[in-house]
Amino acid sequence: MIDDKQLIQAAQQGNREAIGALYAAYHARVYRYVAFRVGDPAAADDLTAEVFVTMVKRIQTYEYRGRPFLAWLYIVAGNIVKMHYRQEKKRQLETLPEELVDQASSPAEIAETRLSQRRLLAAMPFLSDPQREVILLKFIEGLSNSEVAEIMGKTEGAIRILQHRALTALRQTLRESGEVLHGSA
Repeated sequence: MIDDKQLIQAAQQGNREAIGALYAAYHARVYRYVAFRVGDPAAADDLTAEVFVTMVKRIQTYEYRGRPFLAWLYIVAGNIVKMHYRQEKKRQLETLPEELVDQASSPAEIAETRLSQRRLLAAMPFLSDPQREVILLKFIEGLSNSEVAEIMGKTEGAIRILQHRALTALRQTLRESGEVLHGSA
């Protein structure tokens, strides 16, 4: 099995198979990250494609600096999402793509899950960009504090503080709207 370093080196030499392998390895995670940030599956598809076009254009400039390649892709994706919002001048965080909805065993559970996700997404704009990033990477991507710290270029302590503040802000926002995050009172 070829590791990322070998794939990146081959991609930097113009090897299309290596570029395809990087795309295959990271597309789903980048898509999920972008989809959660924009809330629109069509926009997420377009922006994810833009991330990988940027990857191909800039792969020559990629240099390993102790962070995983996926961290670099998340940074590229974050910048593309920010540009998207600057261009659009609005945030439309109303629905989650079907791919992100956990499959529940009954229609009632599915409806409740979707309603909870919509409420959570509606509260996300009240967070700062770094707080949103931590929530996304920790709870949507399932990364550890050390991985999030690497990606965001912060210490693990700073990540714990951001996470705590983000969850506190989400609880407060949901409480004010009559909702409460499960597990908090």
